[in-house]
Amino acid sequence: MEQQKIELGEKKVLDVKQFIVTKIGKEQYGINIQYVNNIVRMQKITRVPKAQYYYKGVINLRGEIIPIMSLRLKFELEEIEYTKDTRIIIVKTDKQNSVGIIVDAVSEVVTLDEEHMEKPTVDGSESRMQYIAMLGKHEGTLISIINIGSIISEID
Repeated sequence: MEQQKIELGEKKVLDVKQFIVTKIGKEQYGINIQYVNNIVRMQKITRVPKAQYYYKGVINLRGEIIPIMSLRLKFELEEIEYTKDTRIIIVKTDKQNSVGIIVDAVSEVVTLDEEHMEKPTVDGSESRMQYIAMLGKHEGTLISIINIGSIISEID
């Protein structure tokens, strides 16, 4: 189920979407499942000279060369050692080729409707807010919904 509509009586129809919830530090970020092609364990990344600071290199995934970026570095957070929970999420939009995004961990898939999401109030002090499309509320926690297009647009 990627997206569906739920009817509530005669009045309201809610858009429902599923998100992969990832962790970066103590924060939770959601990636719309429609963009997720694959989730793989951390593997050897081949460096590429003169790449952006957040661009870690490339991997060969079943014969496809995929550029890999660190979401931590993209969000201007401190780089940490990779752990057994570190994952690479392979994402793809209609306009771009596949790109791998390194996250600290993948925790779950959640379903959110439009009543549980709202636009963030933009605070200029947080540079990563430009990459956040929405804030989702799920079981008492906030999930920052990533705008995948803005994250990977600088790769091309």
